[in-house]
Amino acid sequence: MKLSKNLLNNLIEITSNSAIACYPHLGKNDKISADKAATDLMRRELNMLNIKGEVVIGEGELDEAPMLYIGEKLGNGLGQEIDIAVDPVEGTNFVAKNLPGAMSVLAVSEKGNLLKAPETYMNKIASGNHVPTGCLDLDYTVEKNLKNYSEVTNKKLSEITVCILDRPRHKKIIDELNRLKVNIKYISDGDVSGALLVTDTKFNVDIYMGIGGGPEGVIAASALKVLDCNFQGRFLFETEHEILRAKQMGIKDLNKKYDIDDIIKGESIFCATGITSGDLMNGIIKKNNKFITETIVAHDKAILKLIKKDVSIT
Repeated sequence: MKLSKNLLNNLIEITSNSAIACYPHLGKNDKISADKAATDLMRRELNMLNIKGEVVIGEGELDEAPMLYIGEKLGNGLGQEIDIAVDPVEGTNFVAKNLPGAMSVLAVSEKGNLLKAPETYMNKIASGNHVPTGCLDLDYTVEKNLKNYSEVTNKKLSEITVCILDRPRHKKIIDELNRLKVNIKYISDGDVSGALLVTDTKFNVDIYMGIGGGPEGVIAASALKVLDCNFQGRFLFETEHEILRAKQMGIKDLNKKYDIDDIIKGESIFCATGITSGDLMNGIIKKNNKFITETIVAHDKAILKLIKKDVSIT
């Protein structure tokens, strides 16, 4: 059963409204309140849909409610069975400080088609659909990945841009990129949006690489697959608790390298609405008692920008 156009329209409404719910919290230096406002609205509106939904990528466990937790059932239980990945506010620090790049994100697939990812780190690499599958690989060195990319795109190393989270854990990668004289686009947060910059040449990012959140990797992959882009991820487990949790979620091979088809099977829908303006889309604009929101939708081999006006949520 295909995911319905009606469901797509509902998800656009929900991420738009969740983004608007954050608006009063912009620049208030309170990321918890901003996240709660978006989460509460997202939960309420998902529960109004004709779906049998289950959160497989969430913000924590049952005892961490009111966050949308892994295993939570959503919808009225009357419609299609779907897996749901949520990030009501990607970039809570951006909202708290009114910085660019915050967005509200939802991704869905048919039941059983979305990888259940534990709350742990993931090593990732992503590139656009102009690069052949297998050109880039987590098992290759940074230098080999960059030289492979250079060869297939006819770009000099000095013309290639790599996006990476600005973190101490990436020092060795960054040192190698600098040695190769590759351009670097640093991001301070926003692991999902960073990976999506490879989807269009207008963003001027050739490769996304580095270590970020596992759940965010799954969410990004749901959009990248629709656009025939490339993504690989491997979970990195640091504690026995993380290993136990992974096994409980059905992960048997702790060192498995996940290709995009391992992460997303079949059809998916990805929606992200800008809260603050960033590279991908504009943030919320308030005009009188109306809001203008911009949403990126990845579904059915297309990525679209949508403008939507809505009445203020009180």
